[in-house]
Amino acid sequence: MRIVELNGSFVILMLLGIFVLGKAEIYIVTVEGEPVISYRGGVNGFEATAVESDSDDKIDVTSDLVISYARHLEKRHDMLLNMLFDQGTYKKLYSYRHLINGFSVHVSPEQAEILGRAPGVKSVERDWKVRKLTTHTPQFLGLPTGVWPTGGGFDRAGEDIVIGFVDSGIYPHHPSFATHNTDPYGPVPKYRGKCEVDQDTKKSFCNGKIIGAQHFAEAAKTAGSFNPDIDFDSPLDGDGHGSHTAAIAAGNNGIPVRMHGFEFGRASGMAPRARIAVYKALYRIFGGFVADVVAAIDQAVHDGVDILNLSVGPNSPPATTKNTFLNPFDATLLAAVKAGVFVVQAAGNGGPFPKTLLSYSPWIATIAAAVDDRRYKNHLTMGNGKILGGLGLSPATHANRTFTLVAANDVLLDSSVAKFSPSDCQRPELLNKNLVEGNILLCGYSFNFVVGTASIKKVSQTAKSLGAVGFVLAVENASPGTKFDPVPVGIPGILITDVPKSMDLIDYYNVSTPRDWTGRVKSFKAVGSIGEGLTPILHKSAPQVALFSARGPNIKDYSFQDADLLKPDILAPGNLIWAAWAVNGTDEPNYVGEGFAMVSGTSMAAPHIAGIAALLKQKYPHWSPAAIKSALMTTSTTIDRADRPIQAQQYSGSETLSLVPATPFDYGSGHVNPRAALDPGLILDAGYEDYLGFLCTTPGIDAHEVKNYTNTPCNYTLGRPSNLNHPSITISHLVGTQTVTRTVTNVAAEETYVISARMAPAIAIETSPPAMTLRPGTSRKFTITLTVRSVTGTYSFGSVFLKGSRGHKVRIPVVAMGYDR
Repeated sequence: MRIVELNGSFVILMLLGIFVLGKAEIYIVTVEGEPVISYRGGVNGFEATAVESDSDDKIDVTSDLVISYARHLEKRHDMLLNMLFDQGTYKKLYSYRHLINGFSVHVSPEQAEILGRAPGVKSVERDWKVRKLTTHTPQFLGLPTGVWPTGGGFDRAGEDIVIGFVDSGIYPHHPSFATHNTDPYGPVPKYRGKCEVDQDTKKSFCNGKIIGAQHFAEAAKTAGSFNPDIDFDSPLDGDGHGSHTAAIAAGNNGIPVRMHGFEFGRASGMAPRARIAVYKALYRIFGGFVADVVAAIDQAVHDGVDILNLSVGPNSPPATTKNTFLNPFDATLLAAVKAGVFVVQAAGNGGPFPKTLLSYSPWIATIAAAVDDRRYKNHLTMGNGKILGGLGLSPATHANRTFTLVAANDVLLDSSVAKFSPSDCQRPELLNKNLVEGNILLCGYSFNFVVGTASIKKVSQTAKSLGAVGFVLAVENASPGTKFDPVPVGIPGILITDVPKSMDLIDYYNVSTPRDWTGRVKSFKAVGSIGEGLTPILHKSAPQVALFSARGPNIKDYSFQDADLLKPDILAPGNLIWAAWAVNGTDEPNYVGEGFAMVSGTSMAAPHIAGIAALLKQKYPHWSPAAIKSALMTTSTTIDRADRPIQAQQYSGSETLSLVPATPFDYGSGHVNPRAALDPGLILDAGYEDYLGFLCTTPGIDAHEVKNYTNTPCNYTLGRPSNLNHPSITISHLVGTQTVTRTVTNVAAEETYVISARMAPAIAIETSPPAMTLRPGTSRKFTITLTVRSVTGTYSFGSVFLKGSRGHKVRIPVVAMGYDR
């Protein structure tokens, strides 16, 4: 028999019998009692710590009030566990005190059941995994000429703004994070994070540019997934991903990108002067655990970051909860936003298929990935005069010369080694150097490249070690969905990605290569030359939505029912992005040992927005996260560089890449326009109570669940979730006529705005009033009325436009599907 004291009362828990315990797992437990962020008093001996959500003040985590209340919460967590279980039968990993009140613990399923029935326990959820949602872009976005000069130049862009990165750590010695060529960095009093010390060098991971560096791995270690040899028990990046995202958002300006003796331009972060705070919670092979990620987020907000970049998301919609908006992860981020932190999250890489998003909630800025205007092309000229296009970020073979082509399968030292897939040129010891030397090595693109056990970098190394002048990699049959990226190599090389072109090459080679009756080559007669592919071609058909970028509609529960909220929110460059890499990083086989990498993913799109948000926060330090999000979204563009509607990469019926007109489910409000975002004219603001109202009016979410996760009753309602003052409008089930309201606030000089709207024919749209004049700092409501004209079974898309007399333009995307009942 044990006695547990909770809420001042004694509860007798009878723990009788001997359990046959199942395998222990990690659980995230939330308990009664408000966390620091929302505690308004009421516990004897502890004064209130909450800051009102409409206040500019932030919680002072160094105050005695906050420290003592946080300790009180942790003691309650420990007391609960000690009273329920014997020492040694459980392991507490973290106490969560600032954003949510709870803890993570390693217990058996039977113990988890006991926890779930214990008085004062609100939820017990099994931990789930997250994964990474894996430079020319400052110029593409117009930052050097259109944005940085307004803030004092690149050497002041993002000054004293702290961006927190929950990622795979950082490689602190990279020139993108160096301080020896920059003005000295002073202290940032508002930031209270700490810097861990490298166990090997005994040096701090921080240098003034990097202002905080911590790592979180208790759940990973407890689950048995952590390998200290490759994961590093420190903030050191064992992967490359974390260094890459940090450099995109806040890396130094003008860093030469050099590889294999060539320079591929100069890299820069979006906000080169912003500070970097590292919260490592992702690891190379397995990704990460939510228990570690929540601890990292809790610490980052405690430390005082301004912006939080999450190039991380769940492996799938959380099946352990009834809806996508309420779980420990999203509830923690809601509390972070309440604390004034702007949260950016990658949309996910499950595109181009619908409902593949892994970021759902309105308080998060969800970022889709765009292809920018750079394309790396190369060509192979064959001896028969045919020219085959392909990818090859390489130098050319000698001008006005052709070289003999030799296929890997025809230059084997021993024909019995075919079991090693010699045609993919990963093992130079299998090939005859005497036959390869001075020629072009012809290799085959095997399935090993798709799964990551073979790499183009290794093909290049094989060819070089055998004395080849270059290599050709032919794709004879592509797996559906295979994505081919150009890879920088030090010798002439090309990847022929088009299967018919590869077959043309193989046919030419076979016709030109005489063999004896056993099939052995008598002489090599096929010849060719490889073009120069180091210089990118700039296309006007940019931006495009990248094929891999996750698509909407957004979902509100794990049965995939549509939500009345548009996601993604905005589109940013995320394809073939050059940025810093960890030389010890092993995540990308083509960049092992390199200081830079050119990789793709919504992981790369998110830090573009995090860096641009830092520029907004620098200019408007008192803006709320919702105001920053509004400025980014309402000024975005749906037109590409050729003044045509943005297109989205998609599959055609034969699994080949095609382009289709993009919709808000592909790009949200559109592609980011930093210059316009810095002077939006109007914003649509929202606060913590508005997000609670959204939750409390979303069908399928009951008030008890909302109170469980937010410690706040559903006293605040919007009527409908579509009335959330969000810079987009979505009605997933429109019957008859529905009117929604939006409130805009003027953040510029006095201006008169004319309001208009346009919608697909199936739904009529009207706005009221037709115009309004707003003085600086004032707010006005207006209404948008949608009426079903015809039921099509598909979504209709449109926009609301507010055009100002001083030139400001605000656009709000509208998405609705009409039903007859």
